[in-house]
Amino acid sequence: MNRELTSNIDRRTVIKTLAAGTLLQTPWVHAASNTIKIGYVSPQTGPLAIFAEPDAFTLAEMKKALAGGIKVGGKTYAVEFVVKDSQSNSNRAAEAASELILKDKVNIVVAGSTPATTNPVADQCELNGVPCITNDTPWQPHFFGRGGDPKVGFQWTYHFFWGLEDVIGVFTNLWTQTPTNKVVGALFPNDSDGNAWGDAKMGFPPVLAQKGFKLIDKGRFQSPADDFSSYIAEFKKNNVEIVTGVLPPPDFANFWSQAAQQGFKPKIVTAAKATEFPAAIQSFGPRAEGLSVEVWWSPTHPFSSSLNGQSSAALADAYTKATGRPWAMPLAFKHSLFEVAVDALKRSADLKPESIRNAIRDTNLNTIVGPINFKKGPVPNVAKTPLVGGQWKKTAKGFDLVVVENSQAPMVPVKAKFEPLK
Repeated sequence: MNRELTSNIDRRTVIKTLAAGTLLQTPWVHAASNTIKIGYVSPQTGPLAIFAEPDAFTLAEMKKALAGGIKVGGKTYAVEFVVKDSQSNSNRAAEAASELILKDKVNIVVAGSTPATTNPVADQCELNGVPCITNDTPWQPHFFGRGGDPKVGFQWTYHFFWGLEDVIGVFTNLWTQTPTNKVVGALFPNDSDGNAWGDAKMGFPPVLAQKGFKLIDKGRFQSPADDFSSYIAEFKKNNVEIVTGVLPPPDFANFWSQAAQQGFKPKIVTAAKATEFPAAIQSFGPRAEGLSVEVWWSPTHPFSSSLNGQSSAALADAYTKATGRPWAMPLAFKHSLFEVAVDALKRSADLKPESIRNAIRDTNLNTIVGPINFKKGPVPNVAKTPLVGGQWKKTAKGFDLVVVENSQAPMVPVKAKFEPLK
């Protein structure tokens, strides 16, 4: 994680320097109002835009659910959502959060969709003393990537998602379900996720070695990348039968197309980020069949919304009915951001930032993505959500992501057998 920490500490220094000129001279105070403002940052454009696909639906549902307002300290407030596009850029994400805090005077900020969004947004909230809730980033790149100290934690920023220990457990348990030579080729980009996943001490390498896998890691590539010939040649040279990584869909599409052209045929491909979304999978054509990935949430997860009682299956059905699109994992995590925020606001003594922060800290809530309790760790300010493994199976309508591995979260049922690529 050393490279990751160094790069993020440098970035945070820059953000602090920039923020110093824009911070209010007096402590941040929300103007007296009859409205609660919830700020939201997500990558609505750019290479990470696929993560924001459920945004419009989720915000519409939240407006409907909160039409009667939120009661805080005995008074009912109307709710306004202030939405900002990070443009899939960490610098823009920081600017968006700063605008929400200093210009829009929001009461609370929520954000999701990879470290490129969650880390700079949380940094700005921490610097300005504003309550913040994030998810959809493995907790290590989020916590340690921001210079977090497990003995201290943060004051204003709270995060929930699974960790690298969970995804490594899911992937390796998937891979042991079919015979291979246990040689794994890595596709780790030079970004927050790639550096964390490939870290020699805290990422995949030590655990894979412990479990008898040999990792072929050519090093970090710069994303976006359009030529993976050298990686494919290295994988072929070392007889790689399993490919893994954490990379954007366009990068994986280039790799997977070139692998076919160059005659590279692994038995298993488990690629985070790239194969998490139905839209991306459809673009891969017939060669999408059998690709595997970690599953953060699905319609078969046994959880319901604290806001409207909707089951996981009902939420997925409602989304498809409203949009015509299949469910995708970010759908429930978008919903859960607002679940946790609304629950904290309802329990807050008043709308002072400290009161809202304290309510978030004391969260113990059953949500659409599972129980959220920030006091359970694994480190301060972080709660973990369950993770299972899935495989894309061909259906009459295209491809469906089916749960095939649940060693890390047995409460989620397995629905099919894991099979090698054809």
